[in-house]
Amino acid sequence: HWFSIINSCVTVLLLTGFLTTILLRVLKNDFMKYTRDEEGGEAEEETGWKHLHGDVFRFPQNINLFSAMVGSGTQILVVVLAVFGLALLGTFYPYNRGAMLSACVVLYALTAGIAGYVSGVWYKMMGGRHWVSNVLLVSVLFCGPLLAVFSVLNTIAWVQGSTQALPFGTICIIIVIWALVTFPLTVLGGIVGKNSKEEFSAPCRTTKFPREIPPLPWYREAPAQMVMAGFLPFSAIYIELYYIFASIWGHKLYTIYSILFIVFLILIIVTAFITVALTYFQLAVEDHRWWWRSFMCGGSTALFILAYCFFYYHYRSEMHGILQSSFFFGYNAIVCFAFFLMLGSIGWRASLLFVRSIYKAIKCE
Repeated sequence: HWFSIINSCVTVLLLTGFLTTILLRVLKNDFMKYTRDEEGGEAEEETGWKHLHGDVFRFPQNINLFSAMVGSGTQILVVVLAVFGLALLGTFYPYNRGAMLSACVVLYALTAGIAGYVSGVWYKMMGGRHWVSNVLLVSVLFCGPLLAVFSVLNTIAWVQGSTQALPFGTICIIIVIWALVTFPLTVLGGIVGKNSKEEFSAPCRTTKFPREIPPLPWYREAPAQMVMAGFLPFSAIYIELYYIFASIWGHKLYTIYSILFIVFLILIIVTAFITVALTYFQLAVEDHRWWWRSFMCGGSTALFILAYCFFYYHYRSEMHGILQSSFFFGYNAIVCFAFFLMLGSIGWRASLLFVRSIYKAIKCE
């Protein structure tokens, strides 16, 4: 187990370091070229990513949905880090599988204000006015699909007479927790975010009209970029996925949380780096629509995890029947959606930091 993880991590880190070296060298050449142009007073038309200084900080379309996804992804990241903290402290007993699930439910309820605040702040900075709809959207963005899937799966378990069906009393407790804790904290966080004094600071002024985007080849479009962005982070975690799936859906025990935490940190780092690299290549061909693209590329690892679910079900497990199949694919789909929101917000934040840094380093007319 240790050898497999170390081998995978070293390979991924070497690839990431190689990509980072190339990106830094290309950026250095860009800065040198732009500096020579400025010192020489050349009147040539700007090309490359500097050409987009009037459009690169233009806010994306559907700012309500975008800010809600960033807020939900940030909350899920906080919940995951908190669960890792409890696990590393030895809080979870290996034979009590429900303890971690209960901790996730409680932590998600208590951190709902984070989603509301982050979503509210960014919605305000992007010029949003309908903050009530933003609060409602961030409240149901993750809980809505989770409730829908849970209702279907619990009904199937009840019809099949399975002990996996939650009793009515437990369902009522979960609904009460959402109504009395999660939703009020989300609204409170949204109000605080709406009234915050934070302003979006961009090193370049945004022009009134967006610049036309030149025709791009197919490998520069979002689907191809998402495949490239998701492959490298997935390669860092696919070995660990087998042990996690064998523990959750099999009879094995997983107790080495330190390894899992290291792999999770590598996943975050690789996701941030690959998203930043793809954002640079997107800007280099004068495509300024990087806001949504960086989020989608960051979260694309979730699509590979979902594909691995099908592989595990058919070739690594002995599950069959409508009950086992529905539980496996239903709950794994929700986990993949959570990964999409979490890694998407990480990729977008890394790209935002990168874009701000490179445009601060040049003079924009």
